[in-house]
Parts: sequence; structure tokens; C-alpha cells
Amino acid sequence: MSNLLAWIDDRFPLTKVWREHLSEYYAPRNFNFWYFFGSLALLVLVIQIVSGIFLTMHYKPDASLNAAGVPVAFASVEYIMRDVPWGWLIRYIHSTGSSAFFIVVYLHMYRGLLYGSYRGPRELLWLIGVVIFVALMAEAFMGYLLPWGNMSYWGAQVIISLFDAIPWIGPALSEWIRGDFVVADATLNRFFAFHVIAVPLILVMLVFLHIVALHKVGSNNPDGIEIKKKKGPDGTPLDGIPFHPYYTVKDIVATVVFLILFAAVIFFSPELGGWFLEHDNFVQASALSTPTEIVPLWYFTPFYSILRANIYNFLWIDAKIWGVFFMFLSIAMFAFLPWLDRSPVKSIRYRGWMYKTALAIFVVSFIVLGYLGTKNPEQVDLILLPNVHWAGICTLTYFLFFFLMPIYTRLDKTRPVPERVTSK
Repeated sequence: MSNLLAWIDDRFPLTKVWREHLSEYYAPRNFNFWYFFGSLALLVLVIQIVSGIFLTMHYKPDASLNAAGVPVAFASVEYIMRDVPWGWLIRYIHSTGSSAFFIVVYLHMYRGLLYGSYRGPRELLWLIGVVIFVALMAEAFMGYLLPWGNMSYWGAQVIISLFDAIPWIGPALSEWIRGDFVVADATLNRFFAFHVIAVPLILVMLVFLHIVALHKVGSNNPDGIEIKKKKGPDGTPLDGIPFHPYYTVKDIVATVVFLILFAAVIFFSPELGGWFLEHDNFVQASALSTPTEIVPLWYFTPFYSILRANIYNFLWIDAKIWGVFFMFLSIAMFAFLPWLDRSPVKSIRYRGWMYKTALAIFVVSFIVLGYLGTKNPEQVDLILLPNVHWAGICTLTYFLFFFLMPIYTRLDKTRPVPERVTSK
């Protein structure tokens, strides 16, 4: 075995990569529950790629009608579900995996907000993560159209038409994205190409860069202390432990628990009451039959709600244009966090009440926006204060979290940060 490793090392730095990124990569010894979700995101990415490969073996990106008058794309999904051995399982793994991907990514991002993982020297690491998030949203949106169900058809119609609001270039841009005047066969084919080939390649590349950048600057920890600043005589961090075997075992435990929950959803409730798969998407796409409520899947609904929140024209600019602007801005604001946060400490453990309150309001606003995005704006009650424009209020608090951050993080009273990481 040693001879084989020596032969490989002469031609490929296998041992060097193993040592730098696993066995001799020192991570803080105080990782907690919130540090599960980075590795789980990588796991779900692998699940999605593998299940997607098997689905493409039987899926046909063709919007034309077959002899039975059913779109070929829709019929191919039905064929996978009914006639391909274990096809139903692969399809449910893929559809559940898309929601699981966003769950772990949102929790991963929340951990960054908790412990200041976007602060220096990890600014570039955070920016790469934001780009991954945007690419993931693009990947999910284009994949959502492929089953050619009625909700995905009309959802794509509505979302793509938003680009019409862009001054001067909007209509031409929308037509270019669709490849036709309406969502049609050309749209399906180009979305299939991007979903299966282009965006996954970009995602894999970005994830690789994300991991390399992480191992360059080192992992953050719940105390927000840089463990590389205090090293022992052998040059290893005093507050660090080798990633392998300590955190590989920890991640394996997290993987087992995640897969149990993942399997429970797949086998007992793959649609999850319409949250993971809507009823209207089990009906073939029809330009003559509009769903009662056209809403995206749950992981898009916070931003969809922000899109719909603005109902006023301002500065002679149409409300629709402002809605599109605010929607894209709500995503882009995450990229500015490293420079908006002016606190002398990173971790929420040592921050004052201002940041804790602001973060709590932000999280509540995000969840409420997600709920509102699934409802007709005219039917939202939220039990208390009916007829209140909740989407507008939550959109305002969402943006105030970012715009006021330089002020409240500077004024916030902080506690002294210990010199060494704590075990709590």
C-alpha cells in the first residue's frame, strides 16, 4: 500500500491534499450544532447531482404534444414515476433534496450571522458563499420548470415577465431568456441545458473555491476568536484539533441523523402538504388554465413577497420596477455584510442587546415574508390587525437590518472576548 501511495504521490499530491485539508487541518475545538450545515450542504449537493444524472436518463425536454395530447416533458416525468424501476424514489429524492438544500443553506447562512463568519479575514469566503446562494437559486428555478406542470409553467411565465420592468432592455431581455414570446419549447430546452450542465458545473467550481478559501483563512468558531494567533511549540493552534478524525466523526453523526429525516419525508410525505411539491404541478402545463394562486416554491417566497410588497409609484417610476429592484437588492445586501458590521466583536455571545434584537427581528421578518409569499395579498390576516400591509412592514424591517447595521453595531455595548476559546 505504501508503494502504491508513493507511486500516486509522485504523480498527484494525494497525501499533501489529505494532510492540508483533513488530517492536518486544524479546526476550533468548540464547534457546536450550527457547524453541521456546511458539510450537510455538500452532502445534499452530491445527492442532487447523482439523482439528477439518473433522472436525465429518462427525462425528455420536449414541450410538444404526444399522440395522447400530453406534453412529452410531462409524460416523461409520469413515465419515470410509474414505469421506471425505482423511478418514483429517484424523483422524490431529487425534489425533496432541492428543499433540503435550501434548508441547510439557510441555516448555514444564519450561523454566519450568529457568529460573524462574514467578518475579516473571511470576507472573500463569504462573498463566494453569496455567489453560491445566487447560483443555487438559479439552478432551482430552472429545474422547477422541467416537469412542465401547470404551476411551474405559470410560475416561470410570471417570474420571467418581471424582467419586462427593466427600463429600455426589459422586453428584449425577457424574450431572450424565454427564447420565444412566451414560455415554450425553446424555454424548456435552454433551462434543461442550464440546469443539467452549466449551473451544476459553476456550483461545483464555486463550492471547491469556497472550501479552499475556508482552509486558507481557517474556520470561525462560536467565540469569534482566531485560533491561528496562538500556536504551540510544534506550530499547531493551541485551541485547534485535527479535522480528522474528530470532526469527520461528528459530521458522520450529523449525516446519519439528516438521512433519517430525509428518508422519513421521502417515504411518508414527499409533497409535505404542497410545500415541497404543489398539487398544480401534477397537472400538465396549459396556457388556458391558470392556477388559482401562482406562487413559487417555499424557498423563493420571502423574496417573492418583497417583490409584491411595494404597491406605490415613486419618483415617476412604476411600482413594478421598484418591486423587482427591491427583490434583487434583498439578495445582494448579504454581500455587503462584511463592511456594514462595525462591531469590535464577531460572535453574538459577546454582542449587546441591539444586535441580538435586530437579528431576531430580521429572522422573524424573513419567516413572515416567506409565509406571506404563499398567500394572496388580499387574503392575509395574520390573526391580529387585519388589512395591515404586513409584507410592506416586514420588507422595511428586513432592509433596516442591513441599512442600520453600521449604526447599531457601533453603538452596541459588547462584552470582553476571552483570549482562548471556551468550551460552552
